[in-house]
Amino acid sequence: MPETSRRGLLFGATALSAGALLTACTSNEPKSAEPAGNSQPAADDQPGKPVTIGFAGPQADHGWLNAINVNAKSRAEKYSEVTLEITEGSNDTAAQIGQVKTLINKKVDVLVILPADGKALTQVGLEAMKAGIPVVNLDRIFASPQAYRCWVGGDNYGMGLNAGHYIGEQLKDKADAKVVELAGIDNLELTKQRSQGFKDALKNYPNIKLVARQAADFTVESGQAKMAQLLQAQKQFDALWNHDDDQGVGALRAIQQAGRDEFIMVGGAGAKSAMDAIKADNSVIKATVLYPPTMAASAIDLARALGQGKGIGGLSEMEIPTSLTLYSAVVTKDNIDQYLPTGFN
Repeated sequence: MPETSRRGLLFGATALSAGALLTACTSNEPKSAEPAGNSQPAADDQPGKPVTIGFAGPQADHGWLNAINVNAKSRAEKYSEVTLEITEGSNDTAAQIGQVKTLINKKVDVLVILPADGKALTQVGLEAMKAGIPVVNLDRIFASPQAYRCWVGGDNYGMGLNAGHYIGEQLKDKADAKVVELAGIDNLELTKQRSQGFKDALKNYPNIKLVARQAADFTVESGQAKMAQLLQAQKQFDALWNHDDDQGVGALRAIQQAGRDEFIMVGGAGAKSAMDAIKADNSVIKATVLYPPTMAASAIDLARALGQGKGIGGLSEMEIPTSLTLYSAVVTKDNIDQYLPTGFN
């Protein structure tokens, strides 16, 4: 993930889907009005110059990763002039490097890469850029900014921050409130960032104490096992933040098996299963904090704009930005209908 200083622009999941990102925003202005910054055309939904986009992602062995592939494919199909060359996803870095090299040799116009390992794929990103192929680096960031033209991805720190603020507001009037955290894989930087954001948010609520934290593995099985351990160790608490909705399926099983319901649960990422449970409002889960896979659709939009030499509607700059960080919205029963279409299986 990029450093905090790279979080210059925040875009919500809704804005980054449905074409809003690249739609011109001057239709309500007088026709005689001068452009605010330049007359460079912005990318829009009208067919333009043909563009071949190479897409390389990791193996879709997780609901969120599968949704990344689905979003990329469906977005590319929207544009008649876009040809998508998509590789078979792999978690083997050597295999993914080979796949990207193949796309470079095919002389695609633009590359979109979600690396299995950002550091390990940096060199091939540099190779593409040196070959004159702009790279849109998706989510897991390369080790060098020279390896990509634009980075687009989620805000892991903001995800934890927003989860913490939501829980804090629910418990702000409760004395000696206790919170537990079911984290993701602990050696991943994204897990550290999510935990730090959560911890920082809770500092605003002196009545709330984080009494336990357990790391899981982003799987249903690990979520169930680690949640069972938390429940056994903590006989009473007021809120749970779970970093990932896939492992949350297992966590909910453990909670139901233990017969516990004295706390609220906040999930992470925005899986359809979590959203359905929030809408039904018949379990402990009351919210989930998005890490929207619509970023893949946005990456296709950005790649298309790069391939056509266009900018982004609504911005006065002639070029697309170097970094776009998505906003981690909190989804509750009050706004569930707005976000439910973005839920992934």
